Amino acid sequence: MSNLPGAARERNEKNNRGEMKVEGQSTRAVHAGERRFKSYHALVDPIFQTSAFTFETMSEVVEYQESQGQGQPIDRFEYGRYGNPTIAAAEARLAALENAESVIQVASGMAAITIPLLYLLPAGSHLIMTDDCYRRTRQFCETYLKNFNIACTVVPLGDFAALEAAVRPETYALLSETPSNPYLRILDLERFAEIGRRHDAITIIDSTLATPINTCPLDWGIDLVVHSATKYLGGHNDLVAGFIAGKTVLIKPIRNLNGILGSVSDPNTAYLLLRGMKTLALRVEHQNKTAQAVAEFLAAHPAVEQVYYPGLSTHPGYEIACRQMKGFGGLLSFKLRGDVQACYRFIDALQVFFISASLGGAESLAIHVATHAYYDLSPEERLEVGIPDNLIRLAIGIEDAQDLIADLDQALKLV
Repeated sequence: MSNLPGAARERNEKNNRGEMKVEGQSTRAVHAGERRFKSYHALVDPIFQTSAFTFETMSEVVEYQESQGQGQPIDRFEYGRYGNPTIAAAEARLAALENAESVIQVASGMAAITIPLLYLLPAGSHLIMTDDCYRRTRQFCETYLKNFNIACTVVPLGDFAALEAAVRPETYALLSETPSNPYLRILDLERFAEIGRRHDAITIIDSTLATPINTCPLDWGIDLVVHSATKYLGGHNDLVAGFIAGKTVLIKPIRNLNGILGSVSDPNTAYLLLRGMKTLALRVEHQNKTAQAVAEFLAAHPAVEQVYYPGLSTHPGYEIACRQMKGFGGLLSFKLRGDVQACYRFIDALQVFFISASLGGAESLAIHVATHAYYDLSPEERLEVGIPDNLIRLAIGIEDAQDLIADLDQALKLV
């Protein structure tokens, strides 16, 4: 910060030595991770668009290298694959929101899943995951981990007897997500964490759909939390990234592995994440309310067979969700009373919702789950994994609830 005048530099150092402790998630979302006073008096953190960082003298290089070897690295950057100030700010912001000691920003949500598993699971080890995890996560764990001589057992989400029975001496990790996709199943985090501790297994939760606004799994005893930051954390459908959060003792070696594997994110993406997270609490709170209204509308509609949303008292995970969530999220699914063609007609008739497979952004999206995510399977195979042909998923954006409900209503009349 050498380009700051003396007084401003002193204020900067004072503020950065001891940040004011704030409790509100919106305040954290706006301020966490950024220096109070920035270069050139900027209000917003700049994008440090550089692949490398310079040293003024060779003595600085020696001091830096010695600090690395001693395990107490100097607070500076050397090369973009190992860190960047803009990325560090985004990591610090999510750490504040998740109540995490450390956070890593990576290239995608899938990288946030695969890299911790590659670090935690040695050859000959065993992973247990729940059945409602993201399909690509299941594919990696059930198919590709075999190449590393790592076994994977899948158990029903919430069936803790099956989870306990699946534990082996070589079980190193337990993996789940809550809420799950597409059925919004809710995992009892406290119970999941206790089983992991008792069997000396690392617990990992994909908390993409909850966001730290609705749930902070680390507060419930979970070891690692991962996010597809592409979704709610970015919030505008304009980036791809992931986050891994947890205690420093776990995050530090995972960060080192990520530097070797090269699944690094970039400062432009970090800048967009910093911007997106500033409005995270506002967006998620709005999406919580709107999704609740939409779920209640659909549950009462004669053309709808069943709605899956944890904010409905009829949902199997409603009581757990009420206990461990501050809001029920912006994603919901429902079964239409009709066949595939009826589902297609309904989706084609939507005028506010876009047809798109993502979620968590400003725009509301709709998909036919079997066609979008399981098209490579036969109808019989889809039923085996719990995906019927009349299942539709809605990702609620930040539009007005009455407009989304009106859009759904007019489209349902064509079913």
